[in-house]
Amino acid sequence: MSKILLHVCCAPCSPYIVEKLREEYDNVTLYFFNPNIHPETEYVGRLDELSQWAGKESLPLITDEYAAEEWFDVTRGMEDEPERGARCGVCIDMRLERTADKAARLGFDAYGTVLTVSPHKNAATINFVGAMRGEEKKVRFIEADWKKKDGFKITTQMGREMGLYRQDYCGCVYSLRDKRKRAFAKLAG
Repeated sequence: MSKILLHVCCAPCSPYIVEKLREEYDNVTLYFFNPNIHPETEYVGRLDELSQWAGKESLPLITDEYAAEEWFDVTRGMEDEPERGARCGVCIDMRLERTADKAARLGFDAYGTVLTVSPHKNAATINFVGAMRGEEKKVRFIEADWKKKDGFKITTQMGREMGLYRQDYCGCVYSLRDKRKRAFAKLAG
């Protein structure tokens, strides 16, 4: 039986990827470790929705603690980095290192992430970090660029059809701040 641990950031980013992975793996287990998501109400909302969706899809779900303070510690000094900048790299590394560690400790054959489905994320960076962390932890990382071949469009449509809430920022407090700045500038301008 082949098993994969899939890092997920939210329910609406997951349906297409899970569907594809189920073609290859007997067991797809979801893993929610996202200390970057702010405010905490958003974190809880995303986790609750993911839990409900996972239950409907008969997908095992492993959750980890909300380590917001740890996230702020590792991203300190990077508050003004743009999306896809150094802060995102550190954030992705933190989450994938934890996922690789969990996959290795629990005996999964491989691990992966849904993060590359986002048009706002750099798949090459995510795949590099994932492969590096997988090599360190002795667990294979599934490299992918899930947004390719209309992956983002397909998963967005699937999420919409399922009635899943799609957030309009990556999750971190700085992304939320920048989104609000753009909205205010648009209103003012």
